[in-house]
Parts: sequence; structure tokens; C-alpha cells
Amino acid sequence: MRVYNVVLSLAMSTACGLAVQNPAFSEEYRGTLEQQLACTPDVFRLCGEQIPDANRIVACLRQNTPQLSGACRSVFESNASVPQQTTPKRNDQPRSYSNQ
Repeated sequence: MRVYNVVLSLAMSTACGLAVQNPAFSEEYRGTLEQQLACTPDVFRLCGEQIPDANRIVACLRQNTPQLSGACRSVFESNASVPQQTTPKRNDQPRSYSNQ
């Protein structure tokens, strides 16, 4: 029971630490606090070797999708159904200045 409490405390502090980080210092979006809390047990169970690299953790969770808990799997399924933002395409054609 004591080991469980230690692991739970470590998981909560890691999740909170990730949530508090300033987004300007990180390149990737790491999800909401609720999403992080839903996946924290799965991260420790399946992808503990990847900590603290968020990109490797996400890749590991995606590889182990069938083994994820229902809550964590729903995070990845909800993110997969959200359309990716597209950036407007630039027209790289040279402008004609002859009509000025």
C-alpha cells in the first residue's frame, strides 16, 4: 500500500509539473490537465522508460493503444477526430508591377 501511495504521488506531481510548464518553453501541446491525469497511470505502466520526453511518451502510448485504459484511449480517440488546423497557402507567384 505504501508503494502505491508513493507511485500515485509521483504520478500526480509529474502531471501537475507538466501542466504548469509555460507553453512558450515547450514546442508541443501536451493536453489539458484532465487528459494528462487520464493517461498518467498508462504512462507509468507502459512508457516509463520514455519519461520525461513528451514526444516519445505520446508515440509509446499510440503504439500501445490496445493496452490503454478506457479514459486514456478516449483522449487519443477524441484528438484523432479533431481536424488538424491548416495554414493558409501562400501564393508564391511573383507579383506583376507593370500596371502601376
